Amino acid sequence: MANCIRCGRQLPGFSFGKKICPWCRQHEAYQRGEVPEDAPQTVMPTPWVRRRESAISLTQIIFGMNAAVFLGMALSSSTVMDFPVRELIVWGANVGALTLSGEWWRLLTNVFVHGGIIHIAFNMWCLWNLGQLCESLYGRWTYAAVYLTCGLGASLASAAWHPFVPSVGASGAIFGLAGALITALKLGEFSVPRSALSGTLRSLGAFVVYNLIFGFVLPGVDNTAHIGGLITGLIVGALIALIAPQQGQTPRRVAVFLVMILTLAGGAIATAHHYGAPLRLGRVNYERSANVPERAPAQITAARDR
Repeated sequence: MANCIRCGRQLPGFSFGKKICPWCRQHEAYQRGEVPEDAPQTVMPTPWVRRRESAISLTQIIFGMNAAVFLGMALSSSTVMDFPVRELIVWGANVGALTLSGEWWRLLTNVFVHGGIIHIAFNMWCLWNLGQLCESLYGRWTYAAVYLTCGLGASLASAAWHPFVPSVGASGAIFGLAGALITALKLGEFSVPRSALSGTLRSLGAFVVYNLIFGFVLPGVDNTAHIGGLITGLIVGALIALIAPQQGQTPRRVAVFLVMILTLAGGAIATAHHYGAPLRLGRVNYERSANVPERAPAQITAARDR
């Protein structure tokens, strides 16, 4: 994400070739008399003004958590390019046959596990851009709830669609951030220039479309997780924009996330029932479990969701 050459503010994502931010363009148009006197003017802090909140953003914390897990995997397997399938499973990969049979924590742990250096590098680049924008819009705790909820939605979709293929990576949650931002900017009310909103929406739309196309074209990409995270994010973003658009409306936002969690829990129960898995919580020995076919180890093939 480049910076404006006039004020130093960050430009919207994928602003290739653009050097002046929408706010500076509007200000110049106002000075030339091209903007009506009663037009809403955006009030934004200058880039050099320090915020009172902690200098470490939640996006940086999530980034660090992913990096720490990757470092641990690299040290334990002596490689950084392509981790073995069993290594991914040990560190928390989402495998439907195990997840739906009791290891429900895999729906969340897999969001912080990546298959190799290229995998995590691309995901963290996307997280850095979309995460900063989402965090500034929603605030810390709502942003964290959106990220984790979308990660759960992506993991559940993946486990339901291909229960014997391990899925790892943060991009399901990242697609959820994109979906939440799209509906927030589309349905929310912001006193910002229309050009700024439309430019950001175009960038988000391009991110979603291009990566879904790549997911269908490239082998080993779990597009089911992408779509699951995107749909979850679209719903969460719409509910927040319509029910609790202000950061101070904490009870309403809590209610939104409770509804989403209950909905996902219902989906998980229905999926487990579909595959004949018992509703329980505990580690599964998939080589002996009656709920997982004996051929499961052979069916659990290497796959990446990004």
